[in-house]
Amino acid sequence: MTTAAPRALIELDHVSKFYGNIKALQDVSLEVHAGEISCVLGDNGAGKSTLIKIIAGLHRHDEGRFLVDGEETALVNPREALDRGIATVYQDLAVVPLMPVWRNFFLGSEPTTGVGPFKRLDVRMMRETTRSELLRMGIDLRDVDQPIGTLSGGERQCVAIARAVYFGAKVLVLDEPTAALGVKQSGVVLKYVAAARDAGLGVVLITHNPHHAYLVGDRFVLLKRGAMSGSHTKDSITLDELTRQMAGGSELEELSHELERAPSPTHLGGHPVTDDTP
Repeated sequence: MTTAAPRALIELDHVSKFYGNIKALQDVSLEVHAGEISCVLGDNGAGKSTLIKIIAGLHRHDEGRFLVDGEETALVNPREALDRGIATVYQDLAVVPLMPVWRNFFLGSEPTTGVGPFKRLDVRMMRETTRSELLRMGIDLRDVDQPIGTLSGGERQCVAIARAVYFGAKVLVLDEPTAALGVKQSGVVLKYVAAARDAGLGVVLITHNPHHAYLVGDRFVLLKRGAMSGSHTKDSITLDELTRQMAGGSELEELSHELERAPSPTHLGGHPVTDDTP
């Protein structure tokens, strides 16, 4: 007796999005499962940003189906997405650089203590929770009171991931988290992306780097000019093939032929050209 496949946390089924006559996204399908990382790859203008906005509740899709926990839906705003367990971490992190790490961790969701005129921010709880939650994800910060702007780009990404896990996200969408980072910092961020997966979240990793995607990904969707150019599981594609498809495949081969060095003019007609050649 075969067991049914687990239901996807979110699923995009042949989803399209139009801006007037412009087809920003056309017939794109994506599944995100608990404990898995689904990677969306594509160059600039491929449709990755539009896909993020649909999942995050910023824009509604025009065609196809968007399912959350098996229920067809159309998110009306980012707050509804958060309420449904979908957290999005954008490349340009929404942090206040001069505020301490713990304040940014709870930004917009600050707990209070006391009642009436004696109500105040529960600073002690926020400090302790921030420190313990970061440690739980394997992030050992020297001081959660330091301004978050003093952290490296990779460390800020990791704080954002830990924050999403703490506030109960079931799906974590990461927008190019390693785009502006060096090799070492990228490795740090990918380690915490894997930690979020191991914590049971379904992760959507948006990237243009096939090497980073293949290190952690379970599923791969390739976008090109708003349409899907490929959909694979990790056991069905190699890194070399994923890179080739990401780079354009046959288009890249055609370009390489065009860029091949032309025959030397000194050997026209198969004979060396000399000053005496008529």
